[in-house]
Amino acid sequence: MIQVARFFYNLFFPIVLLLLLPGFLIRMTRRGNYRHKFGQRFGIYSAGVREKLLSTNRVWIHAVSVGEVNIALKLIQSLRDADPELAFVLSTTTSTGFKLALSRKSAWLEPIYGPLDFYPIVRRVVRLIRPRCLILVEAEVWPNLVCEVRRSGAKTALVNARLSPRSEKRYRAVSWITAPIFNQLDLLCLQEPCDADRWKSLGLDPAKLVLTGSIKFDDGATAHRTARDFRPVLDEIGVSVGAPILLGGSTFEGEELILAEVFKELRKSHPNLFLILVPRHHERADSVARQLEQAGLVVMRRTKHFTEGKPDVLLVDTTGELAGWYLCATVVFVGKSLCAQGGQNPAEPIAAGVPVIFGPHMQNFSTLTRAFLQVDGAMEVKDATGIRNAVTDLLANPIRRADMVTNAAKCLEIHRGATKKTTDLLQSRILL
Repeated sequence: MIQVARFFYNLFFPIVLLLLLPGFLIRMTRRGNYRHKFGQRFGIYSAGVREKLLSTNRVWIHAVSVGEVNIALKLIQSLRDADPELAFVLSTTTSTGFKLALSRKSAWLEPIYGPLDFYPIVRRVVRLIRPRCLILVEAEVWPNLVCEVRRSGAKTALVNARLSPRSEKRYRAVSWITAPIFNQLDLLCLQEPCDADRWKSLGLDPAKLVLTGSIKFDDGATAHRTARDFRPVLDEIGVSVGAPILLGGSTFEGEELILAEVFKELRKSHPNLFLILVPRHHERADSVARQLEQAGLVVMRRTKHFTEGKPDVLLVDTTGELAGWYLCATVVFVGKSLCAQGGQNPAEPIAAGVPVIFGPHMQNFSTLTRAFLQVDGAMEVKDATGIRNAVTDLLANPIRRADMVTNAAKCLEIHRGATKKTTDLLQSRILL
């Protein structure tokens, strides 16, 4: 069956790629730096990179973007702690993910762009790297990559495995293709108990499914523990200690302007309220700044010197700083939940001790957000009016804010120790 599944996948893949290519190129252009190491997407590497990839039988970990790369880096450190002799290739898809991976480059960690899942390209890259095993993060099951690694004799695993009800429905519609491909995986480390039934419905061997919890939510979330203290930045621009701060984290297009309008309304009753916006893609900063200024707000860019007195809003146009800014917030709106779908990680602000509100589109974190809502650990809003009412309520009730954080934190207990559980499973079943 796997040969049939791969035949049809490789038959239609070039057609789908051509259809999606214009949108892909537009996104790459908007994000900038798209030429950087572009050839790696086709398995073309510099002599220096090739030498490193050939130097040892490395563990290959593939992650998509910043969130998944953070999970991969946490797992890599845990695996290195257990076995300091391990070396890794960390492949990623986006420029922001690659930038983060590159910041951790070392003699034993080589970041690359993930190869396009086209059979000739993948075959060449697998033969070059000769991975000891392949570890995929969350939802990145590329058929040719998985099958070629298995053909090479190495094992494969999916960690922090994520399968939304929507994805399950799509995969079940073509299960005669997807089931044989998913069963090429030797191990799936699941985030939630309910995930097992979804994977089983696709024909997965139950023996391959193990509940570990989410590395992303392990110990709540730990990024804030090593995050930079940005309070001095706020002091410099006149935001007094104790002033309420509304923060939009990992926002998508449209959400910044909605938050700006809500902020203007709220400031009538909370004149010392301050707004911090952290777009998911910092490349949008110019566009976001223009929108905010057209809305009548004085904007300070994180990367630019500010000389206009006290700003109304701080626009964080950098990457890797969000955990530190959460520590400054009074209330957090979780992005990609109102004007886009999927949502961003709500556990990080909770771990920082800040209550969260989000829109109705949190599909990527549906189980966790449902649990939050059931115990009054978060607030769901449907529009700008909902945001305004929720923030008004929370600003007026510090006890309610503290109770929400406490309630939400209890929902994260199932994920405690997920990194250690995943590491132990990989050592015993994959890294043989």
